[in-house]
Amino acid sequence: DESRLLTLSMSLSKTWTKSRLMDTNVLYYGDNLKILRDYIPDESVDLIYLDPPFNSSATYNVLFKEPSGKSSEAQMEAFEDTWQWGLGPEKTLQEVAASAIAPQATKEFLSVLPNFVGQRTAMRAYLTMMCVRLIELRQVLKDTGSIYLHCDPTASHYLKILLDTIFGADNFRNEIAWRRTYAGKTITRNIPSN
Repeated sequence: DESRLLTLSMSLSKTWTKSRLMDTNVLYYGDNLKILRDYIPDESVDLIYLDPPFNSSATYNVLFKEPSGKSSEAQMEAFEDTWQWGLGPEKTLQEVAASAIAPQATKEFLSVLPNFVGQRTAMRAYLTMMCVRLIELRQVLKDTGSIYLHCDPTASHYLKILLDTIFGADNFRNEIAWRRTYAGKTITRNIPSN
C-alpha cells in the first residue's frame, strides 16, 4: 500500500547515506531525482531501463477490474503527462548550468534549445526535466553499464541529442524500433521490416 512505501522510503532516508552499499530488492516511491541523488551510489548500476512520460499532453488513469475480471468503471489518476514552463523548470535549468557534473556539451545544447522548441514551451520544460535526471543517471551508471530509454516520436530526436551530450555520441549502440499492432492486425503500410 502507498503509505507503507512512503514510510519505508522515509525510514530508509534516516539511516542510509549514499556512500554505503546499495540495498537490493527495495522499491522507492517518489520522484526518481531525489532517489538517485540520495540513495543510489555513484557508478553502482549495470543496467538502466527508463520509461519516462512521453510529453503526450495527456492524463493517464489506472483502470480497475471486478474480481470476476470484468472491466470496472472505477479508475484513478496515475500521472499527468503535461508540462509547462515556469519556476520549476527555470530553477532546474539554472541548476544544470551551475552543475559541476553536467557536461559542457549538455549546457550548450540547453542554451540553444529555445531556438528550436521556443522559450517557454512544454517541450522545453519536458526536456529540462529529462536532462537533470539523465545527468544523475549517468552518475550512478557504471562505465561498463547500459541505458535503454523508451520514448516515442514526440521528443525522441531531442532526447537522442541530449543523451549524446551526456553519455557521449560514441557510446550510442543502437535503436530499437517497435512494430505496432492494432486490434490484432499489423500495420505494415510504409513501415520497414527490422
